[in-house]
Amino acid sequence: MLGITDLWAYVLGTVLIILVPGPNSLFALTMASTRGRKAGFAAAAGIVVGDLILMLAASLGVASLMKANPIAFDIVRYLGAAYLTYIGIRALFAKSQKDTPEATRPQHSAKKAFRSALGISLVNVKAILFFMAFFPQFVNPSYPHVWHTFAALGLIVQLVSISYLTTLILVGSSLARRLSAKIWLKTLLNKLVGTLFVSFGLRLALN
Repeated sequence: MLGITDLWAYVLGTVLIILVPGPNSLFALTMASTRGRKAGFAAAAGIVVGDLILMLAASLGVASLMKANPIAFDIVRYLGAAYLTYIGIRALFAKSQKDTPEATRPQHSAKKAFRSALGISLVNVKAILFFMAFFPQFVNPSYPHVWHTFAALGLIVQLVSISYLTTLILVGSSLARRLSAKIWLKTLLNKLVGTLFVSFGLRLALN
């Protein structure tokens, strides 16, 4: 079907990989729970755009070149580690108040969430490895229109990812309403998320 060698194995593998907690899903959930639903969906949009760029890179052969060049992959890995650590440190020192500028300017908060999520997605080694190693296994190279195959595989990834992120955002925005008057809980959540992102960065740098 469209040059996909084993559709259902691909769908199952995609679902399982996306369900594994990572920086992308954690960031979308955090934005929804601390900034509200609009910021959460803006973060999800950044993730989807970032994944689309990675998919295009994989289809153009950039992923294969990176796989063949360990130095290039290490550069991306260290950039990702640095960016995740930066996001974590920023969350650790963020101030959670009722009347912060972010809260009173939702459009600014949404744009910031989109940019941050896009950056996290583009340096997400889990996503890069997915498109570099897992993705091509299900492409039949003898199929005359391989780009159709990449498009179909990419569409499946995006549908699963959007469904999962939407669920997280709805849960997170419900949590945000409960936390709106509990500043200490929002502060605690920021500290927890910041610690997790710093650990993501350190683990990525040391692996």
